[in-house]
Amino acid sequence: MQRTISIPMLCVLALLSAIAPLATDMYLPGLPLMTESLNTSAPSVQLTLTTFMAGLGIGQLVVGPLSDGLGRRRLLIGATVVTTLAAMACALAPTVETLIAARLFQGLSGGAAIVLARACIADRARGDSAARLFSIMMIIGGVAPVVAPLLGGALLGPVGWRGIFWVLTAAGVAMFAGVLILVPETLPPENRHGGGLTALVRNLHYVVGNRVYLGYAFTFMFGFVALFSYISASPFVVQNVLGLSPGQFSMVFAVNAAGMVSAAIVNTRLVGTFHARQLLRFGVTLLLAAGAVLLLAATTIDTPPWWAILIPLFVSVSSIGFVMGNATALAQGEVTKASGTGSALLGAGQFGLAAVVSPLVGIDGPDSAVPMAVAIPSAGAVAMLSLLVLTRRTHTS
Repeated sequence: MQRTISIPMLCVLALLSAIAPLATDMYLPGLPLMTESLNTSAPSVQLTLTTFMAGLGIGQLVVGPLSDGLGRRRLLIGATVVTTLAAMACALAPTVETLIAARLFQGLSGGAAIVLARACIADRARGDSAARLFSIMMIIGGVAPVVAPLLGGALLGPVGWRGIFWVLTAAGVAMFAGVLILVPETLPPENRHGGGLTALVRNLHYVVGNRVYLGYAFTFMFGFVALFSYISASPFVVQNVLGLSPGQFSMVFAVNAAGMVSAAIVNTRLVGTFHARQLLRFGVTLLLAAGAVLLLAATTIDTPPWWAILIPLFVSVSSIGFVMGNATALAQGEVTKASGTGSALLGAGQFGLAAVVSPLVGIDGPDSAVPMAVAIPSAGAVAMLSLLVLTRRTHTS
């Protein structure tokens, strides 16, 4: 029987995957107001972001392997219920301690939603079809981080920071309804593995022992490292180093996001004409080449003009549109007997490495573009080595 994913189902899965940028970026404009409202310190409020990110990683690591034994649908329903209740608790939090705890649960359930959405696609699609679907998810995921802070800023005045969490509560209700109505069980009982520690260890061994999976997984993770290096450092590079205004930075960020989304759209059109691995190799090559030009400009020109930094940066960010979807599809295609575990390791590595790279790109202070310019081609080089060395045995293209 041909297994397919309908457009409405894909939209629900995309919404589930967008919960991380929505729940992260929408409330950021309200952090100063939260500090005053809850009569607390800025570091305490910033802990609400830290605990959320930690929850994202832990939720994926726990729920992904668990879903290989229990199936996806019940856990998805549970995750959306917890996400909704956690957002409601954030909106009603009387103290910063309550808010921190609620954000942890929001992160745990959000991580579960992300890993399960990715596993659902891996259950239903293979090869070029999976690459196309993951690229569509990438398009939506690329739009969310741009729209979320703008939406949060627009809502902050009329409804306040608590109102932003009520909007996230409504998004949780929409996810719950969408899963209930449109997302069937994608992992039939005969394809599940028994629960317990033994099954978990067996699945981990199966996934980690697959060298080709690891090659594509590292390509995915370090592609994201390059992207997150840009996200973390670009506000300082664009404004402090290049001297552009906050409004101009917003335009630069939007243009780069548009480039990444456009590349992902082109990728969905080309999958089928070209193999996903060929497109992935093109994307990583583009990332490495543009990153090298960026590094050259940042280290050889004392006061680089805006175009010397922003043009290679645009190409670097846009290249991610060819990397993430294809690498995810190819990695998941290697571990079809434990898609949840494979998805969990992708997500945990993605967010774990992002947490490491974020402080590193600021190591030379807010007035230097060099750390970012080093991080992007370095990540591209590791991604290329992983792709060429670890995945050689199954492809000759």
